[in-house]
Amino acid sequence: MTEPTGRRERKKAQTRAALADAALGLFLDRGYDQVGVKEVADAADVSVTTLFKHFPSKEALVFDQDDDLEAALVAAVHDRPPGRSIPQALREHILLKQTQLGVRDTDPRFAAFTRLVQDTPALREYAHRMWTRHETALAHAVAREVGAPDDDITCAALARFALEARLLVQRHPEDPRRSAEQTFALLEHGWAALRPDH
Repeated sequence: MTEPTGRRERKKAQTRAALADAALGLFLDRGYDQVGVKEVADAADVSVTTLFKHFPSKEALVFDQDDDLEAALVAAVHDRPPGRSIPQALREHILLKQTQLGVRDTDPRFAAFTRLVQDTPALREYAHRMWTRHETALAHAVAREVGAPDDDITCAALARFALEARLLVQRHPEDPRRSAEQTFALLEHGWAALRPDH
């Protein structure tokens, strides 16, 4: 008899969470470069093969949120309130992400996690790639909203700059709203001059 899909999916989610938790605990305790994937698998009581079924790389163990990023970015464009421009909608989405991070920032493990990522070149680069690989989907969402072809250069540029803007805002955590407003003001005025959206 086959297992119900709901139960199977719950078990997969539990294994994935156990791996991510074990990895984070080991990385925070000993440092990312000092821990091997076999140690993470052993700590979660699974095989290395199982680990790689859930996470494609060692870096991916640290970031357990990639699947939802693209959908949220596209939704920020498509589901924006009437009268809100695309750059404004993306600014608010990025600020929301910063606020969500800020809530977790009171947890000492989150502060340690942030330091781990910033101090580990492989993780810093992975985090950047993780965010910016959604550029094409975001550019296509923008193009659909303004009735432009999928390969429109201005839509691609807005997507690229908006994604990079998030990284700039993260570098100024003392006042993320001001940083986002200044960055997106530049995008807004440039965007309005090239292709006003409604």
